[in-house]
Amino acid sequence: MSVPNQGKLAKEINETIRYTMWSVFRLDRPLGSDDRGAEAVEVEELVARLAGDDVVVRGAYDVSGMRADADLMIWWHAPTAEALQVAYNSFRRTALGSRMVPVWSQTALHRPAEFNRSHIPAFMAEEEVRDWVCVYPFVRSYEWYLLPEDERRDMLREHGMQARPYPDVRANTVASFALGDYEWMLAFEADELHRIVDLMRELRASRARRHVREETPFYTGRKRTWTELTDLWP
Repeated sequence: MSVPNQGKLAKEINETIRYTMWSVFRLDRPLGSDDRGAEAVEVEELVARLAGDDVVVRGAYDVSGMRADADLMIWWHAPTAEALQVAYNSFRRTALGSRMVPVWSQTALHRPAEFNRSHIPAFMAEEEVRDWVCVYPFVRSYEWYLLPEDERRDMLREHGMQARPYPDVRANTVASFALGDYEWMLAFEADELHRIVDLMRELRASRARRHVREETPFYTGRKRTWTELTDLWP
Protein backbone atom coordinates (compact mmCIF):
# COMPACT_ATOMS: atom_id res chain seq x y z
CA MET A 1 0.00 0.00 0.00
CA SER A 2 1.36 3.40 -0.91
CA VAL A 3 1.94 6.10 1.67
CA PRO A 4 -0.44 9.05 0.91
CA ASN A 5 2.10 11.79 1.58
CA GLN A 6 5.13 9.96 0.20
CA GLY A 7 5.40 12.24 -2.83
CA LYS A 8 5.01 15.34 -0.71
CA LEU A 9 7.58 14.06 1.77
CA ALA A 10 10.10 13.38 -1.00
CA LYS A 11 9.48 16.83 -2.51
CA GLU A 12 10.05 18.55 0.83
CA ILE A 13 13.21 16.57 1.51
CA ASN A 14 14.57 17.24 -1.98
CA GLU A 15 14.11 20.97 -1.41
CA THR A 16 16.10 20.78 1.84
CA ILE A 17 19.79 21.66 1.93
CA ARG A 18 21.57 19.36 4.35
CA TYR A 19 25.22 18.39 4.48
CA THR A 20 26.62 15.16 5.84
CA MET A 21 30.13 14.05 6.71
CA TRP A 22 31.95 10.86 7.58
CA SER A 23 35.13 11.35 9.62
CA VAL A 24 37.54 8.52 10.32
CA PHE A 25 40.17 8.55 13.08
CA ARG A 26 42.92 6.36 14.45
CA LEU A 27 43.50 6.02 18.20
CA ASP A 28 47.03 7.37 18.58
CA ARG A 29 47.33 7.44 22.38
CA PRO A 30 45.79 4.46 24.24
CA LEU A 31 43.39 5.21 27.08
CA GLY A 32 45.23 2.81 29.36
CA SER A 33 44.39 3.47 33.02
CA ASP A 34 42.90 6.93 32.37
CA ASP A 35 39.27 7.67 33.26
CA ARG A 36 37.50 6.11 30.28
CA GLY A 37 34.05 6.90 31.62
CA ALA A 38 34.80 10.60 31.98
CA GLU A 39 36.10 10.83 28.41
CA ALA A 40 32.97 9.11 27.10
CA VAL A 41 30.70 11.44 29.07
CA GLU A 42 32.53 14.51 27.72
CA VAL A 43 31.81 13.43 24.14
CA GLU A 44 28.19 12.53 24.99
CA GLU A 45 27.71 16.04 26.37
CA LEU A 46 29.23 17.52 23.21
CA VAL A 47 26.87 15.45 21.05
CA ALA A 48 23.91 16.75 23.08
CA ARG A 49 25.05 20.37 22.64
CA LEU A 50 25.52 19.87 18.90
CA ALA A 51 22.00 18.46 18.63
CA GLY A 52 20.72 21.74 20.05
CA ASP A 53 22.24 23.45 17.01
CA ASP A 54 20.72 20.86 14.63
CA VAL A 55 24.05 19.09 14.16
CA VAL A 56 23.14 15.42 14.39
CA VAL A 57 25.57 12.60 15.11
CA ARG A 58 23.85 9.72 13.35
CA GLY A 59 26.35 7.27 14.74
CA ALA A 60 29.80 6.54 16.09
CA TYR A 61 31.19 3.34 14.62
CA ASP A 62 33.93 0.96 15.67
CA VAL A 63 36.01 0.28 12.55
CA SER A 64 38.95 -1.26 14.42
CA GLY A 65 40.15 -4.51 12.90
CA MET A 66 38.09 -3.93 9.77
CA ARG A 67 40.90 -1.61 8.72
CA ALA A 68 44.47 -1.55 10.02
CA ASP A 69 44.62 2.24 9.81
CA ALA A 70 41.50 3.31 11.72
CA ASP A 71 39.46 2.81 14.90
CA LEU A 72 36.56 5.28 14.83
CA MET A 73 34.17 6.69 12.24
CA ILE A 74 31.70 9.45 13.08
CA TRP A 75 28.72 10.10 10.82
CA TRP A 76 27.14 13.50 11.28
CA HIS A 77 24.85 15.85 9.34
CA ALA A 78 23.87 19.50 9.62
CA PRO A 79 22.25 22.40 7.72
CA THR A 80 25.63 23.85 6.71
CA ALA A 81 29.14 22.64 5.98
CA GLU A 82 30.48 25.20 8.45
CA ALA A 83 28.47 23.60 11.25
CA LEU A 84 30.08 20.26 10.47
CA GLN A 85 33.53 21.84 10.57
CA VAL A 86 32.78 23.32 13.99
CA ALA A 87 31.54 19.93 15.22
CA TYR A 88 34.62 18.17 13.85
CA ASN A 89 37.01 20.52 15.62
CA SER A 90 34.95 20.49 18.81
CA PHE A 91 35.33 16.73 18.96
CA ARG A 92 39.07 17.01 18.40
CA ARG A 93 39.29 19.35 21.41
CA THR A 94 37.80 16.75 23.75
CA ALA A 95 40.07 14.46 25.76
CA LEU A 96 39.07 11.49 23.61
CA GLY A 97 39.32 13.44 20.37
CA SER A 98 42.80 14.66 21.26
CA ARG A 99 43.90 11.03 21.32
CA MET A 100 42.79 10.59 17.74
CA VAL A 101 44.67 11.19 14.49
CA PRO A 102 42.52 12.04 11.45
CA VAL A 103 42.68 9.34 8.78
CA TRP A 104 39.99 10.32 6.26
CA SER A 105 37.01 12.65 6.10
CA GLN A 106 34.52 13.44 3.37
CA THR A 107 31.62 15.87 3.18
CA ALA A 108 28.59 15.42 0.93
CA LEU A 109 25.28 17.12 0.26
CA HIS A 110 21.81 15.72 -0.36
CA ARG A 111 20.60 16.56 -3.86
CA PRO A 112 17.66 14.98 -5.72
CA ALA A 113 18.51 11.60 -7.23
CA GLU A 114 19.61 11.61 -10.86
CA PHE A 115 16.37 10.12 -12.21
CA ASN A 116 14.23 8.69 -9.39
CA ARG A 117 13.49 11.70 -7.20
CA SER A 118 11.60 9.55 -4.72
CA HIS A 119 14.89 7.86 -3.81
CA ILE A 120 15.67 9.57 -0.51
CA PRO A 121 18.70 8.88 1.71
CA ALA A 122 17.69 7.03 4.87
CA PHE A 123 19.23 9.68 7.10
CA MET A 124 17.24 12.44 5.37
CA ALA A 125 14.02 10.49 5.90
CA GLU A 126 15.02 10.16 9.57
CA GLU A 127 14.89 6.37 9.37
CA GLU A 128 16.08 4.31 12.30
CA VAL A 129 19.84 3.99 12.53
CA ARG A 130 20.99 0.44 11.81
CA ASP A 131 23.68 -1.53 13.63
CA TRP A 132 26.18 -1.63 10.76
CA VAL A 133 27.26 0.82 8.10
CA CYS A 134 29.47 0.52 5.03
CA VAL A 135 30.69 3.85 3.64
CA TYR A 136 32.54 4.40 0.39
CA PRO A 137 32.96 7.01 -2.36
CA PHE A 138 32.60 6.54 -6.06
CA VAL A 139 33.41 8.38 -9.25
CA ARG A 140 31.60 7.72 -12.53
CA SER A 141 33.35 7.07 -15.83
CA TYR A 142 34.11 10.06 -18.05
CA GLU A 143 31.54 8.73 -20.54
CA TRP A 144 28.69 8.36 -18.05
CA TYR A 145 27.42 11.94 -18.11
CA LEU A 146 27.65 12.04 -21.91
CA LEU A 147 25.47 8.97 -22.43
CA PRO A 148 21.85 9.47 -23.53
CA GLU A 149 19.55 9.98 -20.54
CA ASP A 150 17.40 6.98 -21.47
CA GLU A 151 20.44 4.71 -21.43
CA ARG A 152 21.58 5.96 -18.04
CA ARG A 153 18.05 5.73 -16.65
CA ASP A 154 17.73 2.13 -17.83
CA MET A 155 21.03 1.11 -16.23
CA LEU A 156 20.08 2.74 -12.94
CA ARG A 157 16.65 1.08 -13.06
CA GLU A 158 18.37 -2.29 -13.46
CA HIS A 159 20.70 -1.41 -10.60
CA GLY A 160 17.72 -0.59 -8.39
CA MET A 161 15.94 -3.83 -9.28
CA GLN A 162 18.98 -5.84 -8.23
CA ALA A 163 18.76 -4.22 -4.79
CA ARG A 164 15.06 -5.01 -4.28
CA PRO A 165 15.67 -8.35 -2.51
CA TYR A 166 17.50 -6.39 0.20
CA PRO A 167 14.86 -4.02 1.65
CA ASP A 168 16.54 -4.26 5.04
CA VAL A 169 19.70 -2.63 3.66
CA ARG A 170 19.05 1.11 3.66
CA ALA A 171 20.89 3.29 1.16
CA ASN A 172 22.25 6.81 1.54
CA THR A 173 23.54 8.24 -1.75
CA VAL A 174 24.68 11.85 -1.60
CA ALA A 175 26.57 14.19 -3.91
CA SER A 176 30.13 15.26 -3.14
CA PHE A 177 31.10 17.13 -6.32
CA ALA A 178 33.67 19.82 -5.40
CA LEU A 179 33.59 18.79 -1.73
CA GLY A 180 36.54 16.43 -2.02
CA ASP A 181 38.05 13.98 -4.49
CA TYR A 182 34.81 12.16 -5.32
CA GLU A 183 31.49 12.66 -7.10
CA TRP A 184 29.26 10.63 -4.81
CA MET A 185 29.26 9.11 -1.35
CA LEU A 186 27.29 6.03 -0.45
CA ALA A 187 26.48 4.56 2.95
CA PHE A 188 24.65 1.25 3.28
CA GLU A 189 23.04 0.59 6.66
CA ALA A 190 21.79 -2.77 7.93
CA ASP A 191 21.34 -4.64 11.19
CA GLU A 192 23.14 -7.69 9.78
CA LEU A 193 26.56 -7.17 8.23
CA HIS A 194 26.25 -10.16 5.89
CA ARG A 195 23.28 -8.48 4.20
CA ILE A 196 25.50 -5.58 3.14
CA VAL A 197 28.13 -8.03 1.89
CA ASP A 198 25.55 -9.96 -0.16
CA LEU A 199 24.05 -6.79 -1.64
CA MET A 200 27.42 -5.41 -2.64
CA ARG A 201 28.28 -8.68 -4.34
CA GLU A 202 24.92 -8.69 -6.16
CA LEU A 203 25.44 -5.17 -7.48
CA ARG A 204 28.76 -6.13 -9.05
CA ALA A 205 26.78 -7.69 -11.91
CA SER A 206 25.03 -4.48 -12.98
CA ARG A 207 25.78 -2.70 -16.25
CA ALA A 208 26.17 0.59 -14.39
CA ARG A 209 29.24 -0.92 -12.73
CA ARG A 210 31.12 -0.49 -16.01
CA HIS A 211 30.86 3.23 -15.44
CA VAL A 212 32.57 3.36 -12.04
CA ARG A 213 36.25 4.29 -12.18
CA GLU A 214 36.91 4.77 -8.48
CA GLU A 215 35.21 3.40 -5.34
CA THR A 216 37.71 3.25 -2.50
CA PRO A 217 38.33 3.50 0.39
CA PHE A 218 35.71 1.40 2.17
CA TYR A 219 35.02 1.99 5.86
CA THR A 220 32.71 -0.49 7.57
CA GLY A 221 31.86 -0.53 11.26
CA ARG A 222 29.47 -1.40 14.07
CA LYS A 223 27.51 1.36 15.76
CA ARG A 224 28.53 1.77 19.39
CA THR A 225 27.86 4.07 22.32
CA TRP A 226 30.73 6.26 23.44
CA THR A 227 31.02 4.20 26.62
CA GLU A 228 31.24 1.00 24.61
CA LEU A 229 33.97 2.50 22.46
CA THR A 230 36.10 3.73 25.34
CA ASP A 231 35.68 0.38 27.11
CA LEU A 232 36.68 -1.48 23.95
CA TRP A 233 39.83 0.34 22.88
CA PRO A 234 43.29 -0.15 24.42
